[in-house]
Amino acid sequence: MNFLEIQFAVVGKTLPADHGYALYSAVKQSLQAAEEPAFPSDLPPEVRLSSIPGIPDRAGMIYLNRYSRFRLRCPSEQVQTWYRSLQNQVLDIRGHLIRLVRPRITLPEPSEVLAARLVTFKLNAIDHADVPRYFLESCQRGLKQLEISGKAFIPSDTNGDLARRSLQIKGKKVVGYSVVVENLSAEDSLKLQWYGLGGRQHFGCGWFYPVKEDFDAA
Repeated sequence: MNFLEIQFAVVGKTLPADHGYALYSAVKQSLQAAEEPAFPSDLPPEVRLSSIPGIPDRAGMIYLNRYSRFRLRCPSEQVQTWYRSLQNQVLDIRGHLIRLVRPRITLPEPSEVLAARLVTFKLNAIDHADVPRYFLESCQRGLKQLEISGKAFIPSDTNGDLARRSLQIKGKKVVGYSVVVENLSAEDSLKLQWYGLGGRQHFGCGWFYPVKEDFDAA
């Protein structure tokens, strides 16, 4: 669990609010177009991406600001590779162009409470009224498999409803929820930030961060 995080400032104006899969596709395309043989041609499973936060317009778009960051977590021995391969890259995210600049390497910080904007699991009864219960049971099973002691819950959105989220992948809508995990030890907090919960972690899902971080993500 020896990992680091690389944060890139983002130069651009707007992004689709739902851009997790498009961001992954743009990064993959950038890697494949590189002429440097030392760079990977795809993201290996141990590399995680976060979606980029911004100011939502509530109409499917976010406005980027000085707090918007593209973030990547990787094993410590890979950090130079990803630092070099992505800095100053221009990414085309469904027609929205951004440039990744001023990378900085950070150590993950433990926190007793972590949050994730979107976690997804494969649930058979996705439209059933009991989906939140099935979802939370999946969260707790995931924590148990990682040997993490913590309590997961689904927070409320600004309207007071459960924070249900979705992700478009090749025209398919994947539904999940925001998740908060409390009562974490320092070791378990770092473990959860590394392993995450659920699937589709190349698309920004299952990315946990300390709740003290003030993200205004859509």
